[in-house]
Parts: sequence; C-alpha cells; structure tokens
Amino acid sequence: MEVKSAQYIISSPSVDKCPAPDRPEYAFIGRSNVGKSSLINLLTNNSKLAKVSSNPGKTTLINHFLINGSLKDQTGGWYLVDLPGYGYAKRSQTQRAKWKKMLAEYFEVRKNLQTVFVLIDSRLSPQTNDLVFLGQLGELGVPFNLIFTKSDKNTQSETAKNVRLFINKMKEDWEYIPGHFVTSTIKKSGRDKILDYIDELNEKYLEES
Repeated sequence: MEVKSAQYIISSPSVDKCPAPDRPEYAFIGRSNVGKSSLINLLTNNSKLAKVSSNPGKTTLINHFLINGSLKDQTGGWYLVDLPGYGYAKRSQTQRAKWKKMLAEYFEVRKNLQTVFVLIDSRLSPQTNDLVFLGQLGELGVPFNLIFTKSDKNTQSETAKNVRLFINKMKEDWEYIPGHFVTSTIKKSGRDKILDYIDELNEKYLEES
C-alpha cells in the first residue's frame, strides 16, 4: 500500500466524540514509551503527524488520523487511531479506571475496528502488563496483532529471542496466536508488511460492506 495522504482529524475524550464509524479503522496501543508515535509517523511517512515525546503517558485521548481519504468522501480511506498507552506508573487509580472504561467502550462501540495493533518492546523479556492487556482484549473478543518495536536497539538474534519468548509465553494461555510484525523506525523495517496487511483487511471490509 502506498500512503498518499495522512490527516489528523480529532482527539476525543470519549467514544461518543469520535468520527462516524464509516470506514475501516485500525488502532495502535502499547505500554508508555514503546515507540507508538514514532511508528505511526513511519507508517504514514510523516515525521510530524503524531507528536513524539520523551515524557511517557503523553497520549490521553483517542486520536484519529485519516489515511488516503477525505472527510467529504465517506467511503474513502481508513482511520488510524492512536490510543492512550498503558502501564504508566504516575497515573492515579482514578485516571486508570477512567482509561480502562474509555477503552472498553471504544472496543465495544467501534464496529468498524478491524484490528488492534498492540506494540511490544522487543528489547524486553515478556512483561506482565502486556500479557494482562492482551488477556483483556481476548475477554472482549477484540481482534489484535502484535508489533515488536525498537528492533534496532538489539542484535537480530536478541530480538528473535525476545519475540520467541513472548510468543511462547502467550501459548501457555492462548490456543490461537495472532500475527506479529517486527519493526524499527530507524531502519524503517516492518512498515511495508504492516501496510500490506492493512490493505488486505481493507479489501475484506469493502467486500463485506
């Protein structure tokens, strides 16, 4: 897929403020500071689209971007959604509860959501908060795929080892293991495979709609 245009649409404090669910949608989420904004900028080939911050937990709203479409054309393009990250220790219990409620509502209401891309730091061994979040998606029946980020920070063998460890850990509780991608925003690797996968899902969406 070629990304011809990428436009910021809106940042919503709640699901009812999100754009109409009139085209396929793909959400990106991960632990704080996992490299989500950098990946979004890589996918859209726009270094300024998503704000990259050194301060974890910056994203607190549901951010919609329209890719290869126009708001005037209700059937054109697809939505890329930047969701608030999880695992940020400085958030209060009240903030965490609000975040969890907002995400649960988002996953329930957005029937145009094709998949959630869950970002995993490839430098680390399996993290409990990642596995817990995947379990929550499973309970809600939300389709998801994994994106292992920051592969340039490891050797290729170290990255492969951590990916394998994570997948094996999932196999302890999951009968079906979703697809996964390995990315580096520095080397720009993994971009084409993710976009091609989105293109495939877009075609299925159009066939079924």
